[in-house]
Amino acid sequence: MLTRKQLELLEFIQKRMDRDGVPPSFDEMKDALDLRSKSGIHRLITALEERGFIRRLAHRARAIEIVKLPEALEKKTGFAPRVIEGDKVDPPRGALAVEAAGALELPVMGRIAAGVPIEAISEVSHHVAVPGSMVSGRAEHYALEVKGDSMIEAGINDGDVVVIRTQSTADNGDIVVALVEDHEATLKRFYRRNGMIALEAANPAYETRLLRDDQVKVQGRLVGLIRSY
Repeated sequence: MLTRKQLELLEFIQKRMDRDGVPPSFDEMKDALDLRSKSGIHRLITALEERGFIRRLAHRARAIEIVKLPEALEKKTGFAPRVIEGDKVDPPRGALAVEAAGALELPVMGRIAAGVPIEAISEVSHHVAVPGSMVSGRAEHYALEVKGDSMIEAGINDGDVVVIRTQSTADNGDIVVALVEDHEATLKRFYRRNGMIALEAANPAYETRLLRDDQVKVQGRLVGLIRSY
């Protein structure tokens, strides 16, 4: 049996993971439950983990997986657990399971420009293995190889592989795959400014592009990055 606060926190985490693909921060949890300090959240998290409702992943910030929900909450949210026996993760749509522990295989959909936009990519060129914790949530994910240097100040370099969570909406400041006028794809920070869409580089050498809402379609949000040395 869960306390009211434990149940409220579990429901809040589940809703945020469904919406964003990542759990909320401890500050967000504290505010959502109207607690005075984060120590109360730590106690609630520990209690939920001890009762088997969540699992914390070591060495990763904000890394929480929901293992199960109480029956009443499960019916309310339509939750389907991602974790099954053996600690294996059900792959999201568009991903193939890899035998390596906790890894998933995502399709690489070609290259994405972090600079001058290039033609939109839509065909799978190969697959890449990524940590299962990088694709939390039940949305579809895919990967793209970065070409260009316009996002270097965000830590995204030419040749990196970015992991993208498929979604058609974005919040200000999100790094997104933006489809411009249905034929150019680019990786940029997304902002809404004075009724326009601003696609902003993370490199002062590139100008911010201002476009009408009907000229831009969000194709996904950056959730991870893979770099080879």
